[in-house]
Amino acid sequence: MSTPPTDTLLFDVPPPPTPVERLLHLADLYTRHNDSLDIVLLTATAPEPGAHVVSAQRLASETCVAVKAIQSERLYESSELTETVVRLKQLAFLSTASADHGIHAARELTALAPEAAVGCAAALAAETRRRHWSTALAPDERLTAAQRTALAQIACGHVVASSSLGRDFTRSREPKVLMSTLRALESKDLAERTPNSARAAYAGGPAQDRVRLTPAGITALASVLGLPLTEPGSAPPLSFLWSCNGAAGLRARHDCSPLLNR
Repeated sequence: MSTPPTDTLLFDVPPPPTPVERLLHLADLYTRHNDSLDIVLLTATAPEPGAHVVSAQRLASETCVAVKAIQSERLYESSELTETVVRLKQLAFLSTASADHGIHAARELTALAPEAAVGCAAALAAETRRRHWSTALAPDERLTAAQRTALAQIACGHVVASSSLGRDFTRSREPKVLMSTLRALESKDLAERTPNSARAAYAGGPAQDRVRLTPAGITALASVLGLPLTEPGSAPPLSFLWSCNGAAGLRARHDCSPLLNR
C-alpha cells in the first residue's frame, strides 16, 4: 500500500524524536525508575526482591535504542561523540547489572543515570549543532536563562515540589529553581508535577511531587541544550552539565556491545 501524500492526512503526524530528545526522555525514564525504587524502599516492610527487574531491563533496552539512534545519524567520529556513546553503553551495562541485584544495590547503580543521560544529550546537542548548524533546532526564544537552567535541572531529576501550611515550594540543587520559575514553565506547558511520586524530604514525611518535563519541555530544552547562557549572573553553560554532575560515578569503561546485538 502506498503512503498517502502528507497534505491528504486528516491529522498531524508528529516527527520522530531527535537523538537529543530521545536522551532527555531516557533521563526522565531513569528518574521515574529511581523514584519508584525510593518509594518501595521507604514504604514496603519487605520489598519484593525482583520488583525492579522488568523496569531495569527496559531501561537497558531503551538506552541501547538511544545508542543506535545516535549511530544512525552517521556523524563523523570525534572524541566527544565516542565518549557520549561509551557513557550510554555504561548506563545500559549498569541497568542490566542492577536487575541482578537487590533493590538497595540496584538503586545505587542507577543513581546518577538521569544526569548522565542529560550530560550525554548536551554533548550530542553541541556536537550536532557544530556539524549541522543549518538543520539544528532553532533555540526557543521564549526561555529566560533561569528557565533554561530550570529545565536542565528538571531533566536531571533534581527538582521536586511540595507544600506546607498552604504554601507551595520547590526543592532542588544549586542553582536553585524557584517556584515562580516553575509556575512560569507550567504556564507554557513545559513542565508538570507528578503528585506523591518522589521520596519524602525527611523520615516519616509525606511523599513529594516530582517535577518533570512535558513533551514540549523536552523539545524546548533540546533546542537550547549546549548553548551558553548569556544573561548576566547566569549559571554555567548547559554544555558543562556532564562535567558538573556526577561523572565520577561512571568512569569505568564497560562495553555493552552484546546488548546492542540482541
